[in-house]
Amino acid sequence: MNIPSASNNKPPDTTKRHIHRPFVRPAVLLATGGLLISVCLGCRHDAHNGHPATKAIDYSAVDTPGFNADSAYHYVAQQVAFGPRTPGSDSHRRCAEYLTATLQRWCDTVVVQPFTTTLWDGRTVKGRNIIASLNKDLGKRILLAAHWDSRLWADHDSDDRQHRQPIDGANDGASGVGVILELARCMSQAPPSIGIDFILFDVEDQGSPEWADAHDSDTWCKGSQYWAQHPHQPYYSALYGILYDMVGTPKPRFTQEEISRQFASTTLNKVWDVASALGYGNIFLNQKTEPILDDHYYINRMANIPTIDIVQNSEGYSFFPHWHTTSDNLDCIDSTTLKIVGSVTLKTIYGDYPSDK
Repeated sequence: MNIPSASNNKPPDTTKRHIHRPFVRPAVLLATGGLLISVCLGCRHDAHNGHPATKAIDYSAVDTPGFNADSAYHYVAQQVAFGPRTPGSDSHRRCAEYLTATLQRWCDTVVVQPFTTTLWDGRTVKGRNIIASLNKDLGKRILLAAHWDSRLWADHDSDDRQHRQPIDGANDGASGVGVILELARCMSQAPPSIGIDFILFDVEDQGSPEWADAHDSDTWCKGSQYWAQHPHQPYYSALYGILYDMVGTPKPRFTQEEISRQFASTTLNKVWDVASALGYGNIFLNQKTEPILDDHYYINRMANIPTIDIVQNSEGYSFFPHWHTTSDNLDCIDSTTLKIVGSVTLKTIYGDYPSDK
């Protein structure tokens, strides 16, 4: 599908609540007439998505490794401590080395996938996708992903003087990575009976800022675009994928985003059902919301892997109150939320593919 180019006319601010790497920048969503239709027509119906048709499972009783909330928080804090993880910076390089070394402790293999890409203003930057595999020899696989870079511009900061400052990206970036690192740690102790691939995408959050004259949706999610066209293994596939984005806020609220529903409804329903069974139905809401452009779009469309997006959707805000501001720091992170997201993931996977240990 060709995504229409954005108009130079800036849409009204009333649409801003739902933007995040929007399909038409700034602040225009996919939920408009022909564009939504074109997406739906291109959707792959996901059948069972690797979730075996079995008798009803009591997910609260599913045996899983323990997800440690403090450990996940530590992984988030370690990333933030490097400083803004903007491509080309020393903080970015040092964080990449830390993430690679950490995953090497828990996984069978870790591949660093370098790439060069062009930003919205014509500058070229070098990025690194980091791909780690558990149970590397198993054919059936599940993909768990997040982005690890942080935004170069705080273009939604209430203080205009901060708009060209980089952000820490504690929630927008580091939280999803923190969940993945802790999942890798605990799953390595008692691996499920299926292969797991953890992918940390780079240059996800460097799309055109609010002051840009033109807004191209493809300036976002550069790492996932590259990986989807150049997978780390030829003909790579997974039964389904889960993307984590902004999953650390003290007031978690996850809704059923349109791209996830269209491409991976079975996985979406399964994860939300598991959350409800664990008592988190007030967090994983059965509420349909507009499509957003995130890494899962390119995984679905280009890599053909049915993938959902667990992403914060605070009422009255663009995702969460400190999105793309200099206030996206560790004050935005609650270890309990990280554990909820990690525990729901573990129950979902181990309910279908229990450990042999």
